[in-house]
Amino acid sequence: MRIANPLLNKLQWPSSKIQESLQTLNPPDSNLNYGAFGHLIQHFTNHNLPRQAKQLHARIVLSSVIPDSFLASKLISFYSKINSIRQAHYLFDKIPRKSTFSLNALLIAYSQHEMFADTLRLFSSYGNVIRPDNFTITSLLKALWNSVCEKVLAKEVHCFVLRGGFNEDVFVSNGLITYYSKCEEFGLARKVFDKMFKRDIVSWNSMISGYSRGGFYEECKALYKEMVNSLELRPNGVTVLSVLQACGQSSDLILGMEVHRFIVENGIEMDVLICNALIALYAKCGSLDYASELFEVMSDKDEVTYGSLIYGFMFHGFTEKAMEIFRKLEHPGLSTWNSVISGLFQDKQYDRILDLVSEMQACGFRPNAVTLSSILPTFSYFSNLKGGKEIHAYAVRNNYDRNIYVATALIDTYAKLGFLRGAQEVFNQSQCMSLIIWTAIIAAYAAHGDVNAALSYFNKMLNNGIQPDPVTFTALLSACAHSGMVDEAQKILEAMLEEYGIPPSVEHYACMVGVLSRAGRLSEASEFISKMPVEPNARVWGALLHGASVCDDPELGKLICDHLFEIEPENTGNYVIMANLYSKAGRWKEADMTREKMRNVGLKKISGSSWIETSRGLQSFIAKDRSSERTEEVYVLLEGLLGLMKEEGYTLHDKFDEESVYV
Repeated sequence: MRIANPLLNKLQWPSSKIQESLQTLNPPDSNLNYGAFGHLIQHFTNHNLPRQAKQLHARIVLSSVIPDSFLASKLISFYSKINSIRQAHYLFDKIPRKSTFSLNALLIAYSQHEMFADTLRLFSSYGNVIRPDNFTITSLLKALWNSVCEKVLAKEVHCFVLRGGFNEDVFVSNGLITYYSKCEEFGLARKVFDKMFKRDIVSWNSMISGYSRGGFYEECKALYKEMVNSLELRPNGVTVLSVLQACGQSSDLILGMEVHRFIVENGIEMDVLICNALIALYAKCGSLDYASELFEVMSDKDEVTYGSLIYGFMFHGFTEKAMEIFRKLEHPGLSTWNSVISGLFQDKQYDRILDLVSEMQACGFRPNAVTLSSILPTFSYFSNLKGGKEIHAYAVRNNYDRNIYVATALIDTYAKLGFLRGAQEVFNQSQCMSLIIWTAIIAAYAAHGDVNAALSYFNKMLNNGIQPDPVTFTALLSACAHSGMVDEAQKILEAMLEEYGIPPSVEHYACMVGVLSRAGRLSEASEFISKMPVEPNARVWGALLHGASVCDDPELGKLICDHLFEIEPENTGNYVIMANLYSKAGRWKEADMTREKMRNVGLKKISGSSWIETSRGLQSFIAKDRSSERTEEVYVLLEGLLGLMKEEGYTLHDKFDEESVYV
């Protein structure tokens, strides 16, 4: 009993209770009192008394007694807390009759130390020997969602849970929701959520954050509203953070402001994460004054704070203001570099992006998944397939190709560069098939006019339990426009609201006008515009103008341009198309008047340029360009090609007037 008295002043138990417990450690029959030892070890663990706990363990060892499952479990928990995992595993191995209790103790220890692979190995070794309980399954699910994303495995674990009757445990159900969400199985995650007998705040947050991270922003916002209206539980900081991120991604300023008001009215702490989400929301939605005001009053700013504000200014065209904020940072981090790069991409300043990436690398930063998803589209702009493949190779070497946004950017880039096989391979190798990657492959085939493939992938997406969004339907309607499938396009437009509850936007109506116009059905397209429930914008009129240009209808073109000159007077393309229509009809005076009108407004047609990849890099040139050192050789070769075309029976124009080239 030498250790008894020094402990009395340190323990919170009454001294009589301690004395009584210590006296029972070695009862008269000389058998160790495992229960008393176990409770004392637990108490020492809870009160951070490692020396005393080790003394008790030493007494056990000196007694030449092997701890039973209960006592060993307490010792495992103790050694886990003091970071002696090897000793904890040694104790587990020495237990003669291992129980669920001792198995859970080591599983929890591994989980707490993020040793998820060891957690899975331990469960695999003893899962069929020791009957698991709800704590076992919870530890297993935590290890799974932090290590592997296997849809089949998730379903197998779910079946095991149902067979064992563990589905009524709230912690197990929460784990299933999180794991299904990690595996992009949001339909199954929602089924688990809906069938829960009792939900806690973690249940709601797991489902809401899963939707938000997975890109299902409308579902995320709808579930948040349901939570607020149910009065079952009140949203907390974790809830509002996920919803604010969803509002920012979907540019839903109205709901975002409602969430902001909810935060203030309910006294939710405005930590740096929530402040960053609010700044990102306001900045992306164009409320730059609100974003700047919140930025100024923040006492603790991090890289994300600066990045969100910079991106907002970039996104809305205030590039120099964004660069001014960026250049004030002495040591910008990778996230800030990414915000500037992403902003330059949104502002279509492609020529500055690669220079900035080089500057970033010179500062010691390596591109990550966010960087790659921003710079990949620049290669399609410069028609640089080789560069796109090099970035793809870098992504594979650094395991970024599995990132959903990198994979989507690769599919889009390859499709725009005409490398459809590469886009298909990226899609096939993607493990987490979310809505955005399905939409990307549908849009890829749509851009190439393969409406059958686009519709096939659309049906496969539906069969996988993923519902389309407005962007998906835009891609499908574009595919129909390229293929002239008017009837199919009309069915898709009608199905949007009737079958999927998505009201068509002006974007979808513009696509439908494009479908009719490309098919030469201009009167139907005009009638369609007159019956639209929304005000037609420049894209709608532009689609009809394209049809008028193809069908050589200057009267309809003039009617359309009267609207376009009013909506977007700075668009030179409209003037050029109208002048071309007059020229083709032999109405030269009106064509000259249209060009004169464009000049009087102060506009000038920007010469279209092309790129070609040579051993010296990318070479840019325009029509009739004579700036190259090898101009004479180029034109000699061109004359030879034109001669070959004539021999093949092609009809050629003798002269090319830049202003008469069709846009």
